[in-house]
Amino acid sequence: MHDQHVDKTLLQPNVPNAARIWNYWLSGKDNLAADRAIGDQVRTIFPGIVDLAREHRLFLGRAVRYLVEEAGIRQFLDIGMGLPAEDNTHEVAQRLAPESRVVYVDNDPLVLVHARALLTSYPEGTTDYIEADLRQPDEILASAARTLDLTRPVAFMLLGVLHFVWDDDEVQQIIDRLLKAVPSGSHVAVAHTTTAISGGLAAKAVRVWNETARPKLKSRSPKRIAEFFDGLEMVEPGWVSSSRWRPDLDPFGLPAEVDQWAGVARKP
Repeated sequence: MHDQHVDKTLLQPNVPNAARIWNYWLSGKDNLAADRAIGDQVRTIFPGIVDLAREHRLFLGRAVRYLVEEAGIRQFLDIGMGLPAEDNTHEVAQRLAPESRVVYVDNDPLVLVHARALLTSYPEGTTDYIEADLRQPDEILASAARTLDLTRPVAFMLLGVLHFVWDDDEVQQIIDRLLKAVPSGSHVAVAHTTTAISGGLAAKAVRVWNETARPKLKSRSPKRIAEFFDGLEMVEPGWVSSSRWRPDLDPFGLPAEVDQWAGVARKP
């Protein structure tokens, strides 16, 4: 499915691209000189960005593990998946429950090319891909319904994507529309950029990003991020730095906080 709203700058090699920059911070190979230049610039201002990127991936794994093992979820709709990396949503889910069904959504044609080439499903499960924008929840839901049974619980993965929607009311409308389409017992996993930990350094990095890279992003406070999900049941430990959400046991104590607020919530 092709999305008429795809930003054509996503295909221009001289325009830094969010998915490729993220890939660079994760030591991937799917990035270009323009991406590495802005990636290095942001990292110089805000060295913690590399830790943030890594913690983001680790949070994804722990959240999916929780959703499969403890919440019993077998259907995932991962919106804004980014370039494939180690332990993608379907790999974690299907390793634990091979029958899991996963639909990925992204508006970056580059991401979909890589996804179709690299993301293969376990035989018992299903993996599908939709080229669409988060701002088109009805279109996403209609396409996802070809693979997912929306009368049964679904987990929405909204990791590192809501901050690309600048208007708070639009963010709320998207979340409400997605959750309205699925039954009680559905979940949403969220990771959103904030500047609450590093303050001015993180804010400066966001400004540099927005001057050069696409799409632009909007940092929000932990309080504002939480407000979008009022009325849902928060899974313990609630809203925290992504590094502090159910971290694996470490003899050296809790990992350092990063400027990404994360949580998992259940539709009652």
